[in-house]
Amino acid sequence: MKIFLTTKIWKEGTHYLAYTPELDIASQGKTLSQAEERLREAVTAFIEETKRMGTFSEVMRSAGFMKRRERWEAPLVSISSLEVAA
Repeated sequence: MKIFLTTKIWKEGTHYLAYTPELDIASQGKTLSQAEERLREAVTAFIEETKRMGTFSEVMRSAGFMKRRERWEAPLVSISSLEVAA
């Protein structure tokens, strides 16, 4: 099963932060690729634990995912720039 998630990665100080808003999970690393890999590991661990506990479907539905034909579809997340006067 594959789940497609939105990922936002940015540099803060000397580290990169990686975040997926659909599951509200974040991680960090010294490089962009390390932050992304650690986020993948965190999401995988989260999914495995919810399956072990028997709460996977409940967690996915409460996060806005919809199951269609054996596939979980992520909720629509829009990430864009917003310009405001300062």
